[in-house]
Amino acid sequence: MGSLQTPIGMRSSSLLDMSCGYLLKELQMIWDEVGEDKFEREKVLLDIEQECVEAYRRKVDHANISRSRLHQELAESEAELTHLLLCLGERSVPGRPEKKEGTLREQLDAIAPALREMRLGKDERVKQVRSVKGEIQKISAEIAGRPTYEDSSTNITIDDNDLSIKKLEEYQNELYRLHDEKNERLQKVEIYICAIRDLSATMETEASMIITKIHPSLNDLYGISKNISDDILKKLNGTVVSLEEEKQKRLEKIHHLGRALSNLWNLMDASYEDRQKFAHVIELLSFEPSDVCAPGSITSSIIHQAEAEVKRLDQLKASKTKELFLKKQKELETTCNISHMETPSTEVGDIINLVDSGEIDHVDLLTAMDEKISRAKEEAASRKVIIEKVDRWMLARDEERWLEEYDQDENRYSVSRNAHRNLRRAERARKEVSKITGLVESILVKTKSWEAERQKVFLYNEEPLVAMLQEYNNLRQEKEVEKQRLREKKKIIPQPVAQQDNFYVARPSSSSRNRSINGGYGSASPLNRKLSRGFSNNTSYTSLGTSLRRESSGIIKNTWP
Repeated sequence: MGSLQTPIGMRSSSLLDMSCGYLLKELQMIWDEVGEDKFEREKVLLDIEQECVEAYRRKVDHANISRSRLHQELAESEAELTHLLLCLGERSVPGRPEKKEGTLREQLDAIAPALREMRLGKDERVKQVRSVKGEIQKISAEIAGRPTYEDSSTNITIDDNDLSIKKLEEYQNELYRLHDEKNERLQKVEIYICAIRDLSATMETEASMIITKIHPSLNDLYGISKNISDDILKKLNGTVVSLEEEKQKRLEKIHHLGRALSNLWNLMDASYEDRQKFAHVIELLSFEPSDVCAPGSITSSIIHQAEAEVKRLDQLKASKTKELFLKKQKELETTCNISHMETPSTEVGDIINLVDSGEIDHVDLLTAMDEKISRAKEEAASRKVIIEKVDRWMLARDEERWLEEYDQDENRYSVSRNAHRNLRRAERARKEVSKITGLVESILVKTKSWEAERQKVFLYNEEPLVAMLQEYNNLRQEKEVEKQRLREKKKIIPQPVAQQDNFYVARPSSSSRNRSINGGYGSASPLNRKLSRGFSNNTSYTSLGTSLRRESSGIIKNTWP
């Protein structure tokens, strides 16, 4: 054991001195005793020397190999350490000797801790990178809509040549970005799901069924992670848009039904109880689609109920509309008849059929009738002064006819029970008759002014009033001329002849004359009755004038042969 602790050089010399020398002495003693010759002794010694050299050579070669191996290990360690530094992005390793000192084994022992530390650092960095990349692949798969079980950790590829902190930070930043995107997508999904639930609650549709139909993972009952792919987001958005459009359509329909109900209620003066049943429908008239969010606000049942009520009220309205229409038609006819105007033509039967079939708007129909009545009343108001004068003229004309009959009665001055009454009436009639000319002229002036202002003909019972008045003036002038001619002829004819002629004149009896004078307007002559019928009935005034002239000529002929 002591020789192992001795330096190499000293150990070699002592070996020669002690071991080899002792053995050689012992060998020489044996040779001397045996009597070995000198040549054999030299040969044995040469063999011993050769064997020693070979033993040393083997040892030297082995030592050389060990040294080379140590050099290689040291170089490999240095290279591995350098590679690890490059891969991990480190500039140096704490504890690594700056200079190479000591034996090879000492150098290996000096670099081993740093190398071991770098290997552990690499393993830790690989784990970090693998974990981050695994999360990246998992979130990417969720965003892409792929099932997570399709991805495996064995599919994660790691570049051993780039495990730097910078690369790890890039992976981590990518992971943070994907986390943010995932959270953003989850928020969008939740917003869409909440919107679907709110819209479904407003319209009373099954939200769970709608959501499950888009993707089962969106339903919390399935207990799986939500699919947040672009396709799912697109489907969710499309579903929300579709539900909002349906909500818009329903609200527009409710608005239409609400306005219809309001109009029908106002038209038919519905009771408070009937209106209260659909108060919620009327309240929605002022709401925009974004304002309607209460559950069950625009359900299909509400729409069906409102439609049924509108249909019921429409049927009731049709019946009342016909009554109102006929009432307004009668009012229109009455207004026109009072003012002696032509009633606007209305196909009553056709309109009633249209009301029954619903092909005509009831409000428009009644509005049109109101407009007709309003126009008729307005025109009647503009005709009022003229019509009043025409009525006075007609009364004066009746007085004129009565006065003519009274003047022709030879017994008008006889003493009778009604003579004094007839006399007073004759005085009043002469006053009225004296005003006829001025009254007719006044009517003509006002009528022509009315026609000029309105650019149309003033009709009285469908006949032009101006033509009637002018015809009356012409007839009156002809009558005056004829009376004048008769008076002149009476002056020329001798008295006996006149008396003889008077004998042949058809004269009414005393009783009939009294009836004629005292009978008032109802016992007018044929001429007067013809003129009266001309104003009260819708006959042609031109033919009336011709008839009047013929009857006047006939009376004159009967009076004067």
